[in-house]
Amino acid sequence: MLIKSKKTKWVTLSLLTLSVVSLLAHLSVTKFSTVNLVQYSAMAALRADFANVLGTPTQIIRNKKKIWGLVQSLQPLQPYANPRSSSSSYPVPNEQSNGFIYAKIFGGFAQIRSSICDLVTISRLLNATLVIPEIQESTRSKGISYKFKSFSYLYDEEEFIASLKNDLIIVKSLPDNLKAGRKRNEFPNFRPKSSASPNYYIEEILPKLKKANVIGLVLKDGGCLQSILPPSMAEFQRLRCRVAFHALQFRSDIQILGRQMVERLRGWGQPFLAFHPGLLRDTLAYHGCAELFQDVHTELIQYRRAQMIKRGIVNEELSMDSHLRRENGSCPLMPEEVGVLLRAMGYPPKTIIYLAGSETFGGQRVLIPLHGMFANLVDRTSLCSKKELSDLIGPETPLPLNLFQMPPAKSEKKLKEEWKKAGPRPRPLPPPPDRPIYRHEKEGWYGWITETDTEPDPSPMDLRLQAHRLLWDALDYMVSVEADAFFPGFNNDGSGLPDFSSLVMGQRLYETASSRTYRPDRKVLAELFNITRDNMYHPKHNWTRQVQEHLNKSLGEEGLIRQSSLSKPALFLSHPLPECSCRISSSEVPTHVKGNDGRILYGGEDECPKWMQHGEKTVSLESAEEGGKLDENESLEYEDDLDKQPESYESGGKINVTLAWDQDEEMDPND
Repeated sequence: MLIKSKKTKWVTLSLLTLSVVSLLAHLSVTKFSTVNLVQYSAMAALRADFANVLGTPTQIIRNKKKIWGLVQSLQPLQPYANPRSSSSSYPVPNEQSNGFIYAKIFGGFAQIRSSICDLVTISRLLNATLVIPEIQESTRSKGISYKFKSFSYLYDEEEFIASLKNDLIIVKSLPDNLKAGRKRNEFPNFRPKSSASPNYYIEEILPKLKKANVIGLVLKDGGCLQSILPPSMAEFQRLRCRVAFHALQFRSDIQILGRQMVERLRGWGQPFLAFHPGLLRDTLAYHGCAELFQDVHTELIQYRRAQMIKRGIVNEELSMDSHLRRENGSCPLMPEEVGVLLRAMGYPPKTIIYLAGSETFGGQRVLIPLHGMFANLVDRTSLCSKKELSDLIGPETPLPLNLFQMPPAKSEKKLKEEWKKAGPRPRPLPPPPDRPIYRHEKEGWYGWITETDTEPDPSPMDLRLQAHRLLWDALDYMVSVEADAFFPGFNNDGSGLPDFSSLVMGQRLYETASSRTYRPDRKVLAELFNITRDNMYHPKHNWTRQVQEHLNKSLGEEGLIRQSSLSKPALFLSHPLPECSCRISSSEVPTHVKGNDGRILYGGEDECPKWMQHGEKTVSLESAEEGGKLDENESLEYEDDLDKQPESYESGGKINVTLAWDQDEEMDPND
C-alpha cells in the first residue's frame, strides 16, 4: 500500500509540473504575439457564416440591387404635368366666371382625393369659381378639433388655392349675399355619377349654373367625371395631375410627422418596403370574399353585402363561392400569401415592411403569419409616440360615455326559431362556461351580430374614429409614396371606386416611374398558389422562379400596359401616362402599344423639354456607370444593417421595443 501511494504522489506531482510548464509557455506566446491576435466576435462569425451562404460581396450587392434597384427601362419617363397648349387655347382664368360651385364630399381617404381632382376639372370645364369643398367625414363627426375646418382637417387650403391660381379661381366660401340663399336651399343641387361624361356637365348643369349663379354638387362614389377623356381634353387630364400631385398638400403638421416617419425608417440604414393589405369590409363584401375569413368576420361581411344588394350597389346573390372569386383575382391577397411572395423574391427575413392602411379587416390575427416571416413589420404606432398622434388630432370635445345596456332576454323558443331562420351563414359559438364573458362579447359589433340582424347606426365615437382614419391614411400615403418598394394587396378591383393602393401606385409612377412598384396579377398568383398550397412555406425552385418572373415583369412595361388597360378606365390617377409625363430624347423610343379602343396604353409620351433633358442625361450616365461596375471592396453595410431592429417611439423620448402585436392583452375580436 505504501508503494502504491508513493507512485500515485509522483504521478500527480509530474502532471502538475507539466501543467505549470504548459501554462507558462502559453503565457509567453501570448505576451510576444498579441499584435497578431484578433478578438473573437460572435456577430462577425455569424456574418461570415451568412457570407458563405449568400456568396461573395459582389453577389450580395447584386442581390441588393435585384430586389431594391430601379427599373432601368422606365428611367426615361419623367413627371411633366405643365400645360402644353399655347396661352390662347388654355388661358388664365378671369373673374368673369359662370358662377359658383360648392360641393359636399362623402367617403374615405381615396374617395375624397379622387373627388377633389374631378371637382377642380369640372370647375375649369364650366369656367366656374370653386368654393373650397366640404369633407363630410370630418364635419358630421361631432366635437372634431376647432383648429381645423372641413377641408383643412386634411389638406392645406392656402397651398391648394395658390397652386391652382393659373387654372381656376378658388374661394374659401360663398359671398355673403349668397350664403343665406344656400341655407334656404334656393340653389339647385346635383348628385352626378362617378363616371359622368363632360357632355353631361355642359348640357345639363352649365345652363342651370348660368341661370342660378350657384349650384351644389354631392359626391359619394369617389369622383364626378369619367376617367378616360377624349384626346382633345388632354389639358384637363394634366390638370387632374396638377391637383393630385402638386396642389393637394397635407396640412403642415401631417407633412412634418410623415417626413419624420420616413426619416426614422431610413435611420435604420436599410431600404424598406410598404405594403397595403387592402382588406376592407366594404371591398370584401362587394366582391363576395366572406369565406376567406371565419365565424363572426364572415357574418359581418355578409351583412354588409346584403346591405349593398338592397341598395342596388351589388347585382348578385348574397352567397358566393369565395374560393372561385379568389381564383378569378377578385379577392385581395392575404398577408400570409404576400409574405410568401416577398420571400420568393429574395427579401431577407429582417426586411423592414411598413404596414399601411388605417383599417385592416381581421386586425392583427390575419397579420400573424406575415409577422412570423418578417419580424420587422411596423406601422405608424411603432414609429410615432402616442403624443405625436394625439397632437395631430388636436384638442377635441369629450364625448359622453355610452353606457351599454344589455338587450332584453329572449325565450329559448324564440332563440331556436331565430337560429333556424338564420340560414347557412356561420354563427359564432357562445364562449365556454369555464371562462369569463369579456365585455366585447356583450357590446359592439360582436354583441349585435349575435343578438340581432340589424346593425346599429354609427355612434358618435364611431364617426370620430372614421375622421381620424383620414389622418392615419394621410401618414401612410406619404410613407408609401416614399418607400423603396411598394406592394399592393388589392388594387384594380373592378368596382370602379378609387382605392388607396391605386392612388399610391399612380403617384409613384408619376414622380419616379422607375421606382419598384409591384403590379401583380392576382389571377396568375392564385393559379401559382394552387400549385403549391400544400407546400407554401417550402415551395419548389421552379415555383419560385415563376413567381420571380411574374413579379419582375409587373415592375416594367408589361405591368404598366396591364395597369393602363384595367385600372385607368376606373381611375385616371392610378395611371397618369402618357398625358402627365414626358420621355427624354436620348433614350430609345418604345413601340406604341394600343388597346382595343385605339387608346395608347404605353409609349405615347411627349418629348421632354430641353431644360429637363440636360439634367436627366447627366443622371442617366452616372447611373449607367454605377450599374455597369461593381466595386469588389464595397462595404457590406446592408448586411450589417440587417441586424438592426426597429424601435418603437413612446412619449417622453423613451424607447420601447415592445410592438403592438407582442402585447398579451384581453382577446378582442377587433384584432
